[in-house]
Amino acid sequence: MAFIMSRARGLKQNMMVMLFILPLWTNFLLRTYAWMGLLRDQGIINELLIKIGIINEPITMLYTNAAVVLGMVYNFLPFMVLPIFSVLSKMDKSLIEAARDLGANEFFVFLKIIFPLSFPGVATGIVMVFMPAVSTFVISDLLGGGQTILLGNLIQNQFMAARNWQFGSSVSVIMMIFLIISMGYFAKHSSKDGGGKIW
Repeated sequence: MAFIMSRARGLKQNMMVMLFILPLWTNFLLRTYAWMGLLRDQGIINELLIKIGIINEPITMLYTNAAVVLGMVYNFLPFMVLPIFSVLSKMDKSLIEAARDLGANEFFVFLKIIFPLSFPGVATGIVMVFMPAVSTFVISDLLGGGQTILLGNLIQNQFMAARNWQFGSSVSVIMMIFLIISMGYFAKHSSKDGGGKIW
């Protein structure tokens, strides 16, 4: 999607970027509650599928692992796509043309030219998505019904339910150390020199 957006021009590109940014203007909780309304047994998706005749009875979509994954992808996808788009939009297009002139097919153009040059954006996107995704607990509570336990849920339960503040604090500190190490690694490789070294 980032590559498609980077290839578009003018109004078309601006509209694509706007469509990615527009959901971020609404509250995080409201977006998650909206998915609850879509995925519940009497929700819009089930009602539509029944009216069309694809299914005879509602499918259980809410309070499943798939619902949690869907909610996380929907909420965090812009933070991955936009940094990659920013890097790809500045990429020298003559490199792609040169690779095609030398006989490279689309797969090798992507593998040898586009992806290595977009690695700074990929690394930035990973950091921006990884940090909130590893600590979130709202999505798994609302869309997973408390059945899907993420690291954020574990910490929240230790502080709010179990009242085991020592264990909750220990897990929080370990998670912070892990995040700092991860951020340091990706910050090192997000520069152009770092991206070049690994390839």
